[in-house]
Amino acid sequence: MMGNSDMEKRTSPDIKTPVADAKTRKAKAKSAKKRTYKVPDGQLDMSALRMGGRRGPGGGPPGMRGSIIREKPKNAKGTIIKLLQYIGKNKALIFFLIFIMILSTLLSLTSPAIQGKIIDCIAIKEGHLYVDFDGLVLWLGAIAAVFAANSLLTLIQSLLSAKLSQWTVYNLRRDLFEKISYLPIRYTDTHKHGDIMSRMTNDVDNVSMAISSSITSLISSVLTLFGSLVMIIKYCWRAPLMIFVTMCTIPLTLFVSTMLGKLMRKYFVRRQILLGSLNGQIEEMVTGYKTVMAYGKEKMAVDVFTEISDEFRRCSIKATVWGGIMGPAMNLINNLNFLLIAAFGGYFCITGYITVGDIQSIIQYSRQFSMPINQIANQYANILTAIAGAERVFSILDSPPESDEGKSNITVDEIKGDIEFKDIDFAYNPGEPVLKKFNLSVKQGQKIAIVGATGSGKTTIVNLLMRFYDIDSGEITLDGINIKDIPKKTLRSAIAIVLQDTVLFSDTIGANIRYGRLDATDEEVRAAVITSNADTFVSRLPEGYNTQLTESGGNISQGQRQLLSIARAVLANPKILILDEATSSVDTRTEMHIQEAMIKLMKGRTSLIIAHRLSTIRDASQIVVISGGRVVESGNHDELIAAKGEYYKLYQTQFTGFQT
Repeated sequence: MMGNSDMEKRTSPDIKTPVADAKTRKAKAKSAKKRTYKVPDGQLDMSALRMGGRRGPGGGPPGMRGSIIREKPKNAKGTIIKLLQYIGKNKALIFFLIFIMILSTLLSLTSPAIQGKIIDCIAIKEGHLYVDFDGLVLWLGAIAAVFAANSLLTLIQSLLSAKLSQWTVYNLRRDLFEKISYLPIRYTDTHKHGDIMSRMTNDVDNVSMAISSSITSLISSVLTLFGSLVMIIKYCWRAPLMIFVTMCTIPLTLFVSTMLGKLMRKYFVRRQILLGSLNGQIEEMVTGYKTVMAYGKEKMAVDVFTEISDEFRRCSIKATVWGGIMGPAMNLINNLNFLLIAAFGGYFCITGYITVGDIQSIIQYSRQFSMPINQIANQYANILTAIAGAERVFSILDSPPESDEGKSNITVDEIKGDIEFKDIDFAYNPGEPVLKKFNLSVKQGQKIAIVGATGSGKTTIVNLLMRFYDIDSGEITLDGINIKDIPKKTLRSAIAIVLQDTVLFSDTIGANIRYGRLDATDEEVRAAVITSNADTFVSRLPEGYNTQLTESGGNISQGQRQLLSIARAVLANPKILILDEATSSVDTRTEMHIQEAMIKLMKGRTSLIIAHRLSTIRDASQIVVISGGRVVESGNHDELIAAKGEYYKLYQTQFTGFQT
């Protein structure tokens, strides 16, 4: 994120080494697939097929690179309970929906009985055809009314279920976005951004589809199940054997659906994991497309994507095949049930226990009795997909939020800016320390420059001061108060950071600057722009402060983005200022303008400057040199040059081109 800083090293994607040929690639993929690695929240990264399971360069937070997972146990019961809690938030809508479904179910249960009456209106008595026309007209009118009313209720039911689905998904997506907003930095550092986005979009959409299409079916199925059972007993009480015949295929239905369900579940859960990995790979390639093109690695990028996509294709085919088998299997069992009822029903009709109309009614009620099981079986694929997606969503919602134990009543205005690091030990990964017994004291208003080789821990100091990460041991104090005792909002409001890669949003220039202090007036925004020297280009833009920026400010130059970042920091009016490689990627002329703006910004403020360009820090109050996670030298520029230590070596390397 910041040039050659150690933060960049910890967040940049791993380098994927191209393989020599297709045979080698397949052999490595086959070898990698035999290994199983545990990764956070069941994520999967097919780049492990190329990296052979190795962690990428640079140490840093444990990430997704080199990690592949085949299966992960899921808590379906717990997920369903949590999902029902979200669905149950709109109780009035649920009660009305259930009432409509009860009416619809009652009407559906009357239909087979009326059909039996219609058939019994036509009979053969003493060798003559007898038709009860009055009864026929009456029952035909009745069944027409039932069909019309049932259709109207079904329409209302569909509208209510769609509304329930969208309200549930709205609440779920809102809570998920809020949760992501408060997750610790470590979480986003160790999870692929594309996979997180997939949970917000694809997984939540799958939940929405399942609720709108399945929730009403499941509830009405339960009502139909009990209603049909009562009606079957009513019609078969004179021939109890018919009750057994009607229900003899139910155990077979349960057995088949259970066995197929186990096979389906495995593939549908894995398909969702693969989809998240696929989206992550796409997001990574889109974000880094310039690097891909610059190094001519388009084919390699396509190969990596193809590997993930091919795995997703194979898994999707298996999931679809097993899901497709469920319907025909249930139809086969239903037809067997129809055959048994027709055969035994015919016998009991001949013996006079039941009528032909009763057989028709029993057949219809038998189908209604098995219909709930069939509906669940046929929708099992959608239900599994929704559960798998909901599990991935709840895995984020259940993640512990960023802790904040700060109880101090200190306000931002009361903060002066005295900072002290005392015997700090810290490691992103256990056993790989970045800082070791690190000590640093910064007084109010001092301008401290921090230099050192790549990976020495410069940006880690910023991470710890901002409490993006918490130290393993030691103490960091601000004005003598342990920063753990200061509420994070207060701590971070007192600090402003200007980074090498400025983060700008797809909004106007004025809105991006006002991000430093949302309640700032237009006059304060203009004053901040003038102080940062950004007015030299903002005033020349046709729409001025209302100029719309594209994603990440791509329609303005790097130097202009930096000036806007400085204007944002000026507007925030911080007590402590952190400049992390703020000028390392701009030309010398632009650097001069930025330096002028930063001098104004640093005036009267405690400032920490992380820099590789030593020319930008010569006037610092104190220069601190870090090596091996410790402070090895400190002093002003002239003192460190005279000492001919680590700083002298860095200076000679930059300005004379040789190492001493």
